[in-house]
Parts: sequence; C-alpha cells; structure tokens
Amino acid sequence: MEHKEPMTKYGFQRLSNELNTLKNIDLPEINAEIDRAKEYGDLKENSEYHAAREKQAFIGTRIAELGAVISIAQIVDPSELEHARVSFGSTVVLCDMDSDDEVTYTIVGGCESNPDRGLISFNSPLAKQLLGKEEGDEFKAKLPGGVKNFEVLTVKYQEIVFESH
Repeated sequence: MEHKEPMTKYGFQRLSNELNTLKNIDLPEINAEIDRAKEYGDLKENSEYHAAREKQAFIGTRIAELGAVISIAQIVDPSELEHARVSFGSTVVLCDMDSDDEVTYTIVGGCESNPDRGLISFNSPLAKQLLGKEEGDEFKAKLPGGVKNFEVLTVKYQEIVFESH
C-alpha cells in the first residue's frame, strides 16, 4: 500500500508556495549569483562563488524534500470527519492525572505541527496513542519524557489556527 501523508489544505498550500518560490525565484537568483561570482576569476579562492554554491545545494535539497512530501500528500478536511473519537484534525483537551493540569492539542499533519501552539503531528508519540480515544477514556501515554497518565476530557472539531495574524 502506498504511504500517504495527511495534511490540511493550509499545510499543502504552504508547502506548494515554498516550493514555487524556491524553484521560480530563489534558484534562478542563486544561479545568476554563481555566474557573477565566476567572473571574479580563480574559483579556488572565490568566497562569493563557494557561498553561492552552498546556498544552491541547500535550495536543491529543500526542493527535493518538499517535492517528496507533496508527492505523498493527502489533503484532508478535518471539518468533514467524525470527531466522536480522536482523529486527524481533532482538538483534544486532556487532564494530566498526575498534576491535574489541563492541556489542549490539535492533531495535524507532520509539516503543520507546532507544539508551542498546541498543534501536534499525527505521527507524534502522544497523537498515535490518542487516535481512537473518546471523552472519558483514561490511558497511560508512553512518551519520550516517561509515562504520563491522562484522561480525555473533550474531543471536538474546531477551526485550526495555524498562525497568529
């Protein structure tokens, strides 16, 4: 079975825009910079040339990475999914049963994750253990920092805010 990477339309558009910018603006600019640097003569001691070549290699690598992710992307509209159980796009309120702290996470695609904003990748250890859980479920999550006990307080869909404006 072919591996697909779920992401929202927002995440797909963001990656596509970055790829287009790299291909159509950044790469032609750096190629022109390399051509200009070649005119300075001896390439062995030409720092402008070497810096431009490094930047060109970085851009090429990033284009390949983005192309690979986009090629396996599966756009999912979380608003169309059932959220009685935790699934892609669900916003989940958990109670850390050891500290009584409440935490809120929304499960998104890997390229969209931003833990500081409560957006966690569906591939993250916590999200993998959350998928399929319902309100009221208690579970032990095996996380990189150790085992934590959680209770699922709320599972819902709400519009995902990826960045503040």
